[in-house]
Formats: sequence, structure tokens, C-alpha cells
Amino acid sequence: MATTNRPKYISFDVYGTLINFDIDPTTRRLLDGRLPEEEWPAFKKVFRGYRFDEVCGDYKPYEQILQDSFDRVCKYWGIESNEDAGAQFAEAVRGWVAHEDVPAPLKLMGDNFKLVALSNADDSFLDISIPKLGANFHAVLTAEQAQAYKPRYQAFEYMLDTLNAKPEDFLHISSHTRYDVHPMHDMGFRNLWLLDRGYDPIGPGYDLNVAKSLDEINKHLGL
Repeated sequence: MATTNRPKYISFDVYGTLINFDIDPTTRRLLDGRLPEEEWPAFKKVFRGYRFDEVCGDYKPYEQILQDSFDRVCKYWGIESNEDAGAQFAEAVRGWVAHEDVPAPLKLMGDNFKLVALSNADDSFLDISIPKLGANFHAVLTAEQAQAYKPRYQAFEYMLDTLNAKPEDFLHISSHTRYDVHPMHDMGFRNLWLLDRGYDPIGPGYDLNVAKSLDEINKHLGL
């Protein structure tokens, strides 16, 4: 379980964890009836896998990540992609809002701890999304700044270097195991919390704390 020591920083994944990752409506609109309904669950799963694979390579802008991921899943399915898919996905991301259960407990956290965002997107996306969360952030760090996406170690090293911090200085909260929890555990982070929104299976061996809400984590912090 998590250490009882007071963390210097509470760090967060943003999209999916704090902001609702509502990609399905745009994906369906781009497909425009070209995919049989019974194949939709499999398409979603493969599309998610390609997005993960894309961020494991060299840095490129997030809009290009989205375009290339969609191109690849469409090729896998043998259907035509959309030349402006990346732009349409990017516009959708900028319109996404906070999960309903986030603003109040996040503000309470921010009133008592230094909050840090470490996001797999570019600055222009976070400039729009962070104000929707209703809390003050000590630092907002992005893949664009780090020139690397999570799960690459370079993204987490950027956070450590920017804040002149060590892994033990953080309590980290994410809804994603593959992007955050697994690489961070391997790098020596131990105060790791999965805010379980059903994205990933929860496996053993990662000293992982699981919560269903930020309120649960606030209670752990004595707030």
C-alpha cells in the first residue's frame, strides 16, 4: 500500500483520469457507417492499441498521433481512412470536459498539496483542458515539452528533472496502467494510485493502490 508520508507533489494523468476521454462519438462519425455494428467493440480495442503503439515511438504532435493511429486501424480493417481525422480528433479533445466526480475533490487536493499534470498531449490542448478542472496546478507538463509520450521513461524523467524531484516525492494518480503505473513502478515510484475507470485490467506485482474516486484518495490523505 501507499506510504503514509506526506507527498511533496500529487501528480496526475489528465485525459481519461481527470478529463473524460470521450473519443467514441468522433470515431463513429469518421467511420460514417463503413463498419458493421457488430465489429465496433473489436475496432475500438485495436484503435486503442495503435494509439498506444504510436506514443511509444519518437515524439510527434498529438494530432499526428491521432491521425496515424486512425490510419493504421483503418488499414487493419481494410477500410478507407480520413485525411483530416487527426484534426477532427484534436478538435474533439479540446471540447472534452472534466469527469463529474473530479472538480470538487481535486480543488480540495490543490488547496493542500502541489498538483502536477503530466499529460500525453501538447501544450495547446492542456491550455484549454486544465482550466476546466477547477483547481490550481503547480506545474503542467506535456509530451510536447518532454519530447516524449508516456510510457517512455523520458516523459517521467522530464517531470523529475523539471521539479528537481525524486520518485519518493510523488503520489501519482492515473486511470491507465500501461501508460503510467507500469513504467513508473519500474522507475522506482511506489506511491501509485489507479483511479479505476475501467480502462485497464488490474494485475498483481505493482504495489498498486486502487480507488474508485478522488474522494477515497483524499480520505487516505487525511483531507
